[in-house]
Amino acid sequence: MVKKKKKKVGECPITPQDILNLFREVKRPLKMNDFYRFLHLSKRWRRDLEGMIEFLEKDGKIIRLRGGAWGLTKNLRLITGKLQVQRSGVGFVLPDDKRRADIFVAPFAFGDAMHGDTVVVALIPGHRGKNQEGRIVRILERARENITCRVLKKMGKAGYICRPTDSRLTFSVLASGDVLERRPRKNELLVVAPQEQVEAGLWSAQIIESLGSEEDGNVQERLVKLNHDIPMAFPEEVLEEAKALPELPSEEDFVDRIDLRNLNFVTIDGETARDFDDAVYVEEQRDGYRLWVAIADVSHYVQEESALDREAVERANSYYFPQSVEPMFPVALSNGLCSLNPRVPRLAMVAETYFYADGTYGKSKFYPAVIESKARLTYDQVKRALFDKDEKERAVIAPVLSMLERAEELAHLLKNKRDERGSLDFDVPEAAITFDVAGDPIAIDRKVRHFAHMMIEEFMIAANEAVARFLTKSKTPFLYRVHPAPELDKLSGLFKMLHRTELGESFPTDPTPENLQVVLKIAAGTEQEFVVNRLTLRTMMQAQYTATHQTHFGLASDCYCHFTSPIRRYADLIVHRALKHALEVKGYETVREHDKIQTIGEHLNKRERVAMEAEREILKRITALYMLTQVGAEFTGVISGVAEFGFWVELEEVMAEGMVRLSSIDDDYYVYLSERNELVGERTARRFALGQVVKVWLSDVNVARMEVNLKLREEDV
Repeated sequence: MVKKKKKKVGECPITPQDILNLFREVKRPLKMNDFYRFLHLSKRWRRDLEGMIEFLEKDGKIIRLRGGAWGLTKNLRLITGKLQVQRSGVGFVLPDDKRRADIFVAPFAFGDAMHGDTVVVALIPGHRGKNQEGRIVRILERARENITCRVLKKMGKAGYICRPTDSRLTFSVLASGDVLERRPRKNELLVVAPQEQVEAGLWSAQIIESLGSEEDGNVQERLVKLNHDIPMAFPEEVLEEAKALPELPSEEDFVDRIDLRNLNFVTIDGETARDFDDAVYVEEQRDGYRLWVAIADVSHYVQEESALDREAVERANSYYFPQSVEPMFPVALSNGLCSLNPRVPRLAMVAETYFYADGTYGKSKFYPAVIESKARLTYDQVKRALFDKDEKERAVIAPVLSMLERAEELAHLLKNKRDERGSLDFDVPEAAITFDVAGDPIAIDRKVRHFAHMMIEEFMIAANEAVARFLTKSKTPFLYRVHPAPELDKLSGLFKMLHRTELGESFPTDPTPENLQVVLKIAAGTEQEFVVNRLTLRTMMQAQYTATHQTHFGLASDCYCHFTSPIRRYADLIVHRALKHALEVKGYETVREHDKIQTIGEHLNKRERVAMEAEREILKRITALYMLTQVGAEFTGVISGVAEFGFWVELEEVMAEGMVRLSSIDDDYYVYLSERNELVGERTARRFALGQVVKVWLSDVNVARMEVNLKLREEDV
């Protein structure tokens, strides 16, 4: 029945696609003998046939039915997708077919499936609701072989009742094994391999290793990496490829490159930075400025489809933690050969852009170059020299001081131009965590951002835009960085909430994207700034990578990409290769097609979300560890969120957030007004609303649940 292509002698005469075509032709489930009969297949190909059937099963295209037959998944009211369990315990299957809505799955209908598993879900007929309801009938792929759990108590001679550290895994574990040198203690964190479901809500598991005490900052980092599948050790073949690269670029590498080693390039980064993607140089010219942005030429050393490249695609980006980093490339590249370290020659891709005296964009050119950074500067160092006019610091950086002063002038002009076009600048503070020698947090402060940070940001934005415009004009496939405009109903809801803050009367009433910039400027420097920025950020859509030209709302940019960090973002490496292709650089005659780039972009978007979730979780965990040492202390804070059971408070004295639960306030009965997003006392009319300043004390901390619980000071109750 199925028309087959000619095969070489010794090759199986059918393919997995032939099997799928057969299902579509006969329009019914098939047994093993049916495959031989309809495909005119000799039983000598049994192993090949079984392998193809197994492949199609794992891919979710077909499923084994009772009675030994296989059916085409999409014809059986069966849908493949990924199970996402919410902290409440209910689940949703996110279908592989993005045209389908998510499918609700009640906890009793999970079967043996766990959060993150790729599953087959059977639709339950007759359901009427927002989401179709389903029952999981098969697990195609486990999200993880091992899980982390917390020891609760000893059970029997060698067993331990444990609870997964990921609250979305809503079962208990009976762990056993003799791999540990000593018996695990209560609240010790273990890595275990689930074996089988003993009964509803209980799995047996084999102990793999102990991570250590839950109250150890280093243990918490490893825990988060494991829970979010953050890659750690590099495969041997990747390390071998990195080891084979030279320590320094050779004269051969300089051929066909513009030599810019005479220019006073500098890198400006944080104190603890180890990999330097970008270096800048600025000259003032008769009627404007010329900006050179040099970016590490990673693509010269990492060939497409090499072991290094395949691993980088899989990792997608580097993953940053308070005390460690899991880099996209081995340190021989990320901290060595590709890092723009001072006083050594380095290969770079350069965006050279001319700007008129008012900061208006002129024209750009791009080319491979060799540079030599003249100084490795820090943001604070530049601030002291340029803005504080510290004479000692100015003397230290004297060789590049005049260049930096021109750079400051240009950065101000570029910032003004961005403001004019409607770009949004969110100033939400980040945490700066200080650790002692044992790795325990001893302080959590707010990172100080000043114009030295913004200066580099302006130059990177300018370079990214220039490259994106050039590649768009050349019709070369690459990855855009896009940011959709917020949905109008969310924008309307945001403005309603903003008008209930203490600055509400100052804000414009029209919920337009243009007025968002006005709101942020009014809130800047006030006690309400944090809340306004946080609420506005929550309204924003997620920025993402796509091979299709779209705009970037947050930057008010018509054309944008990521070009400036190829050491730590794979998207930038794609852009570098596309740029070399458009410039007709030898060796880059071919470039990945649009569809292939789009597929990679979707993977990068997923991994970026993983990185963001992991960074948020480790910050919560480290914050909880630190706050354990502050129980009983008093704080002042701003209400940053309100719910029917209490309100969250962002503390001023320490970069941390905690919750005041209504159950701890006994002066009245409080009603939650969802439309006003506030709590109001029935008798006293006392209210708790966004942006309100309150005085609290720290009552207790639950590290396992990442909870910081606050109470109002007695004199304020």
